[in-house]
Amino acid sequence: MKLGICLPHYGRPIEVGRMLEVARAAEDAGLDSVWVTDHVIVPKTANVIYREHMLDPLAVLPWLAGVTRHVALGTSVVILPYRSPIPVAKLLASVDVLSGGRLIVGAAIGWLEGEFEALGVPFKERVSRSEEALELFRTLWTQERPEIVTKRHRLHDVVFSPMPLSKPRPPLWVGGNSEGALRRVARLGDGWHATATNQDAFRQGVETLGRFWKDAGREGAPVLSLRIPVLVDGVHRPAVDMDLLRGRHVISGSPARIAEELRGFEALGCSHVALEVSYSTYPAILRTIEILATKVRPLVAA
Repeated sequence: MKLGICLPHYGRPIEVGRMLEVARAAEDAGLDSVWVTDHVIVPKTANVIYREHMLDPLAVLPWLAGVTRHVALGTSVVILPYRSPIPVAKLLASVDVLSGGRLIVGAAIGWLEGEFEALGVPFKERVSRSEEALELFRTLWTQERPEIVTKRHRLHDVVFSPMPLSKPRPPLWVGGNSEGALRRVARLGDGWHATATNQDAFRQGVETLGRFWKDAGREGAPVLSLRIPVLVDGVHRPAVDMDLLRGRHVISGSPARIAEELRGFEALGCSHVALEVSYSTYPAILRTIEILATKVRPLVAA
């Protein structure tokens, strides 16, 4: 199982030096990935950590490509309907080139209706816009001279550049825990990126996805991944109101307890976990990274 952390580029006063310290600490400790999170303009009534002090993930990604060397860079997740898909496809392909082919694209349809309203994007169109974006990504990243017609785009006699370094293209992991999201994984994705779910729900999702994958005529098996908060006993120091975690499944406890739960997800086929550390202070985040690398990972491997 690969382990990564979500970069704390939101929910606290922006300190670029601290963010850099976290990204490099994760890489130097031998973790596998660093992830960015997407929201643009959050309603003030929304009780989420992403509401304030949030850097745009599509600005943070190229910065990460320049300040790291070998750790994978992921989006957990880019919200597809919020932006025009062709410029986003170009930006993400550019990040893949700048990083030497280290990009993982987690993508989803979004859920915060007030944010859609602020952006002028019809909430009821989020599914069709997202699926169109995924189709465009798959085409643009594999065809230098793309030919595709979608509901909103007609590409003919054009050249797309740069082409990603990742072959055949950067992996697309579709986020969301609903049946609709799992159908999108089966039709348009390479894997599932579940969010803050427990093992029973994850198991049910895997079983459902397996049926959809087979029905779609897909070969092999989807990649299974998970984004989930982690709190280490004796290390976690709150940096935000912990009520923000209400209703979300959290991995917490001693290193042994955390490793045990991760092994449970691994037994269900989960191969990559993005651990949300942003609810803690920066010193606690750095200590958490150290513990994940030196204590949790060896226990998971054992």
